[in-house]
Amino acid sequence: MPVLTIGDDFPEYEMTAVVPGVLADIKAEAPEDYFTTVTSDDADGVWRVVFFWPKNFTFVCPTEIAAFGDLHPEFKARNCEILGVSVDNEYSTYAWRRAQLELRHIPFPLASDLTRELVSELGILNAAGVADRATFIIDPFNIIRSVSITADSVGRNTTEILRQLDALQSGNLCGCNWQKGACVIDALEEMTA
Repeated sequence: MPVLTIGDDFPEYEMTAVVPGVLADIKAEAPEDYFTTVTSDDADGVWRVVFFWPKNFTFVCPTEIAAFGDLHPEFKARNCEILGVSVDNEYSTYAWRRAQLELRHIPFPLASDLTRELVSELGILNAAGVADRATFIIDPFNIIRSVSITADSVGRNTTEILRQLDALQSGNLCGCNWQKGACVIDALEEMTA
């Protein structure tokens, strides 16, 4: 299946996820207290960044998840939720979060697409049977506004994803390397100049 792209509806989903926050602070009385259900309905009316990583207990993936965690307040300030997803099960993701120092304080859910339903619908299930390193920015109307996929060996740039979100939310024409607060392009002025 081809990769869903700009203008497509983001598929509906319901997945089990490791709860956000500091794992050590969770008042768990049973193992299931470390998990929650995330659905596409949770994001009605907000922007979303949904990103996928290939496998738990790898080397590039935790750097990206931690980087999204560091920028989480910036995304929240822009009415944007973050969701991380892999095809590993939720118990593996929980164990990875506990074992990896930089993953212990992740402020957004990390979901399991164990059935591979979502990655298949998105067209990002690769020949190895795992998700491509893909990022989708979705608007409040559930429309995909940005898609990027990188090789497994190359981490994504979370600052660039935030910049793209700013540009998309501006509703204007934003030139190369545009930054929030900079001048935007006035097409009418450009055409009459």
